[in-house]
Amino acid sequence: MSEQTLLSLTATDAEKATSPCGLSPQLAKTTCPYCGVGCGVDIRVETDDISKERNLTQLKGTADHPANLGRLCVKGSKLLETNSLDGRLLNPTINNRTVSWQEATQHVATKFKQIIEQYGPGSVAFYVSGQLLTEDYYVANKLMKGYIGTANIDTNSRLCMSSAVSAYKRAFGADAVPCNYEDLECADLIVFIGSNAAWTHPVLFQRIEQAKKRNPDIKIVLIDPRQTGTGELADLHLAIKSGTDTALFNGLLQYLKQQDSLDQQFIEASTQGFDAALENAKEWSVERVSEFCDIPQEDVEAFYSLYAKSQRTVSAYTMGVNQSSSGTDKANSIINCHLATGKIGKEGCGPFSLTGQPNAMGGREVGGLANMLAAHMDIDNPEHRALVQSYWQSPAIPSQTGLKAVDMFDEIQQGKIKAIWIMATNPVVSMPNRGKIESALKKCEFVVVSDCVAKNDTLALADVALPATGWSEKNGTVTNSERRISRQRGILPPPGQTKHDWQIICDVAKAMGYEKGFNYLHPAEIFREHAGLTGFKNTGDRALDLSTLQSLSDEEYNNFKPVQWPLNAQNPKGTARLFTDGKFYTASEKAHFIVTQPKAPEIVVSSEFPFVLNSGRIRDQWHTMTRTGKTAELTGHIDRAFLHMHPLDAERQGICEGDFVELMSSSSEMHNDTRTGSKVIMPVKLQTQQRRGELFAPIHWSATNSSSSAIARLYSDAKDPLSGQPELKHTPVKVELCNFAHHGQLFIRGSVPHHLLNRLAGYWSSVPIEEGNLVYFASDNEILVSELHMNFPLYTEWFSSQHSNELGNERNVFALREGRFDLAIFLGSIAPKMDVNWINSLFKQTDLLDEQKSALLRAMPDPAFAQGRLICSCFKVGENTIVDAIKQGCSSVDKLGEKLKCGTNCGSCKTELKQLVSSHSVNESVTILDAELNPLKTGT
Repeated sequence: MSEQTLLSLTATDAEKATSPCGLSPQLAKTTCPYCGVGCGVDIRVETDDISKERNLTQLKGTADHPANLGRLCVKGSKLLETNSLDGRLLNPTINNRTVSWQEATQHVATKFKQIIEQYGPGSVAFYVSGQLLTEDYYVANKLMKGYIGTANIDTNSRLCMSSAVSAYKRAFGADAVPCNYEDLECADLIVFIGSNAAWTHPVLFQRIEQAKKRNPDIKIVLIDPRQTGTGELADLHLAIKSGTDTALFNGLLQYLKQQDSLDQQFIEASTQGFDAALENAKEWSVERVSEFCDIPQEDVEAFYSLYAKSQRTVSAYTMGVNQSSSGTDKANSIINCHLATGKIGKEGCGPFSLTGQPNAMGGREVGGLANMLAAHMDIDNPEHRALVQSYWQSPAIPSQTGLKAVDMFDEIQQGKIKAIWIMATNPVVSMPNRGKIESALKKCEFVVVSDCVAKNDTLALADVALPATGWSEKNGTVTNSERRISRQRGILPPPGQTKHDWQIICDVAKAMGYEKGFNYLHPAEIFREHAGLTGFKNTGDRALDLSTLQSLSDEEYNNFKPVQWPLNAQNPKGTARLFTDGKFYTASEKAHFIVTQPKAPEIVVSSEFPFVLNSGRIRDQWHTMTRTGKTAELTGHIDRAFLHMHPLDAERQGICEGDFVELMSSSSEMHNDTRTGSKVIMPVKLQTQQRRGELFAPIHWSATNSSSSAIARLYSDAKDPLSGQPELKHTPVKVELCNFAHHGQLFIRGSVPHHLLNRLAGYWSSVPIEEGNLVYFASDNEILVSELHMNFPLYTEWFSSQHSNELGNERNVFALREGRFDLAIFLGSIAPKMDVNWINSLFKQTDLLDEQKSALLRAMPDPAFAQGRLICSCFKVGENTIVDAIKQGCSSVDKLGEKLKCGTNCGSCKTELKQLVSSHSVNESVTILDAELNPLKTGT
């Protein structure tokens, strides 16, 4: 069978009958490429009977996929809108020169071989990604560990999941998530810890919403320094001081003992180390926890009481726990409480680490982390090393752990690593201490980047760029947060000269002389080998076992249906929950309690850096926006990075809503210079949901789309000593007001070169709109119309106006190109706020009317376009429209949906709709009723 497999389900006769003449429709089933929920996606594909060209025409959630049951979030529902070839890397390049695959492959192989021969295997490294499929990951790990002979392969999953992995291994003896998604629906109590699931795992959150509707007795607790969208569903919010999670859960362990809420039988039969953990926790009284975590004592007692009384509890945690210099201890303190109460291995119970990326778990399965071998085996175990090498029949196997992400880039900076191959990730944006990462890659002798995009901050530093296939073309498997393996199917043929990552890796391996181990023709062959290794000499002492899948035919692989591992003779149809028999994967078969102590972040606040900066995702964006940032339907919700700050902190600093501030940390000042892009500058949003003294900024923006919104340079190299996971939720910063004299918005049908923006503005941020691009900018220098004429010579007619009002001086400019409206600039001493929908409507017109030209010069759009901030991305419903409907009597999310459709498609906007209803409802009894239904709800 060729690598491009047939689509999984042929269209029905009825579908064919309704299709345009000459098109053959089919239905493809694949998996969403965003978060670790692993949602199934159905795509209607129409193939031209003559040209054989395929077009993806419709998309919806897979109704029978166990992860999402037909639901999709806003990002998943807009996959087709982001799937264009715009911005794709389509040809290999060497030093920005387009070359053939043969030349590129040979060049990479030769350089790696030369460096290895001169400096040894430890002089090279791979940095890979949870965006890879399991098959890609497998061959990358095999090449590095089994043939090159070093463990210097690490992954961006180090940044999100490695502390959870370390904690599971310490407690259970294996990286084994015990729960599944159904447990979230049948729990009595769900505790979100450092997780804004409403925005980061919205499909799971919607499942929980529906479960709570069916059973209002389900209690939900949010533990997070910020009041987020997730808190709209919570009965109790504990706005703990950043970094104090361990104290909270040590206090819970002590409380459970005092309230006689322990499962003594389970503790004795299935665990060890309980007495030491309890002795360690005895100092954490409710009173001390309240003081240490800086939350009211009654809130602590309310949470502890709920946990003690609930029979079924799930603790769902993500980056707020993991991204810490003590993330492993935080996770183990959570696990300790589940072990103490026996709330594990049962329906509705368990400590549940929600994975951040679509295949972070698949990468862990095949050894994508520097401290692991394939199939969850350990480098420091001689028996495991011999087993893997025997199975691979490989010339080498490392005996020492490789370099984890932060250490890997340290060694590049120090010149010890001479060559690195970066695959499907953007570490210049995502790694902490951006200045050091940039410096390291500039110094590195040889940098190879495989990616599907033509431009990002990391590619700018590559010697060789290799074009990889993207989501709609990739063909393989992924594993989601609940251990469920799903197929991601290749629907479209690879565009241009792109190749699958596994093919690129295998080609380079063979060019290095390793033909024997990399002669794969189809990803099914790789998957079978991976499954076989998990079962190789596995007598039940290793959790990861896919042995029933090692004989899949190509056809069975193509038609593979989602299933949870282990998959072996004892569990041929998969395993919903682990540890149901009370046995674990430790030598004693007992789970381990771990003694944990609260640890202050590595760098603490000071008089010079008095604020704590927290970071995270926003609702409609993903990672560094190379995909979600392509479409106005996703950028419209939050179109540029803001710094969230408590109003009282802002008042003390003399900062107002919308003011620009510069953020500095001790790490950023080490690499500071005067170049645009070396600073972090962004406007402020005042948020009472912030704790005093703490700030929040999103992670997504980079030098590709903004002059100064990439926050990674503010974070230090602080990391967990066990997991190596960076402390990306906590860095002390200072905030200084930036008083730009001039502010503006530039709307343009095309795009503006970065060098021009950097010359004209001290701050800029670019975002796509429906008919072009919008650039926000601020400058100390007045932008003159003469400058615009010089820098935009193709525009044939210019119109401008200048006037003063109570807000200061304003100047508005627009230009025509061959008679068609093409550009508009709104300038002022106060930042202008033009409605994007109005400008889009004008861009669509062939000719502007005189009154429209006048409106542009006066910056006064038609009132019909005054929707305000976009809330519902699916139906393009703005905040002002929603508020008006609330004031007219739409006093619930359901009523808003009936009137405006908002919230009725993907549901991602529901938490914001609830907030607007709470803030603007004319019926005060709604708020009273909410308080009566949720008597525990505090912190809002």
